[in-house]
Amino acid sequence: MKVVFLDRDSFPSYITFTSSVQSLTMIDYPHTQTEEIAARIIDADIILVNKTVLTGDVLSQCKNLKMIQVTATGTNNIDLNYCEENNIIVKNVENYSANSVPEHTFALLLTLKRSLDAYISDVKKGVWSDSKHFCFLDHPIRDLAGSTMLIIGNGNIGQNVARIAQAFGIHCLLSERKGSDTIREGRISFEEGIQLADIITLHCPLSEETRSMIGKPELEKMKSSAILINVSRGGLIDEEALVEAVQTKQIFGAAMDVATREPMPNTSTLNQLADYPNFLLTPHVAWASDQAMQTLADIAMNQIKEYLLQPSL
Repeated sequence: MKVVFLDRDSFPSYITFTSSVQSLTMIDYPHTQTEEIAARIIDADIILVNKTVLTGDVLSQCKNLKMIQVTATGTNNIDLNYCEENNIIVKNVENYSANSVPEHTFALLLTLKRSLDAYISDVKKGVWSDSKHFCFLDHPIRDLAGSTMLIIGNGNIGQNVARIAQAFGIHCLLSERKGSDTIREGRISFEEGIQLADIITLHCPLSEETRSMIGKPELEKMKSSAILINVSRGGLIDEEALVEAVQTKQIFGAAMDVATREPMPNTSTLNQLADYPNFLLTPHVAWASDQAMQTLADIAMNQIKEYLLQPSL
């Protein structure tokens, strides 16, 4: 069985993708340009892929393809209709970052709430050394305890965010789907939740239903003291509306680990907030603790092993 990994350098070299299956031959490519895909997978039995796009036109050129193992949760880079029609199994990896993403969420939140970037920067500039007092209080410091958090998305990540939030003394609200006519027990309507929350954090997938779920109308309903966090998918928030809301102090601040286009181009609207102390942007790394990446690799390779050990093969 020939396994082709199209974008191995999506992961550091110390993250291992290994299998005990003797019949497996793995070929790794650091990255693959669009024009290189067809030639590299033409005789592959299994494809390992992270973000490289696999269209039906390209997949139709494969002679032996039986399985695509996505080394991520999202499968939007795969032509799923073609795979279903041609009996190609598509597997993703879930729940590998149930600790990493929540921890990153609170790293961003605490950085904003306690003005950590500003204080650390000032210390490096010598402001503390020049202070007339034992400390200096040039930037606001706000506690998490006593605040209200709206969690949008109730998977493992959302649930772990709620668990950590409660330990901080945060009151958690679980959002119903936007526009839903019925409110499930234990939830609050999306529309009411964004008005009540001090912190709104997104942990849901990107779909046609959720695309731009936070736009100008939603931002206008939020508290002026609200913090908006997105460590899920960039398309969930209208970036132009977010930039305006931060610049005009319509909301207190925002923290993102994602962008609508990734890698984020220099022309991105979000670059307008680069110098704003109440805006944080990290390069889609919330998922990427060493532990989470190795767990992902292990799950992916185990799913390939389970497929190969099926009696029918």
